[in-house]
Amino acid sequence: MWDWQVEIDDTLVSASPDEIRGQIVEYENGDRDEFDLNVEFPASFTGRVMSEMTDVPRGETRTYGDIAETLDTAAIAVGQACGRNPVPVVVPCHRVVAADGLGGYSGGKGDRLTLKKRLLDLESE
Repeated sequence: MWDWQVEIDDTLVSASPDEIRGQIVEYENGDRDEFDLNVEFPASFTGRVMSEMTDVPRGETRTYGDIAETLDTAAIAVGQACGRNPVPVVVPCHRVVAADGLGGYSGGKGDRLTLKKRLLDLESE
């Protein structure tokens, strides 16, 4: 098991905390490719960005600029919204990267960029 913790706002997910944790463990162990959880997106710019993030398939990435172009906004605004994602991993903000590298990552605790890279590596296997 990985040494990482992700904080998820479970009030936005229509499942029990145990179900959410269980699906994340399955994902971490390679037994789950997609989450079977209904997420309520906030009625805000962050919610619009979250919706776009869910369209990025496992094993692929999009840049902040790609998402910004879709939403007719600036890449920096998308990056900030990714940083506010209240449901990391389940809503895959780790799949949104900078044009010239990983960018940032607010999901989890500790060395978050290492976590982002590990999530991307896991999904590319």
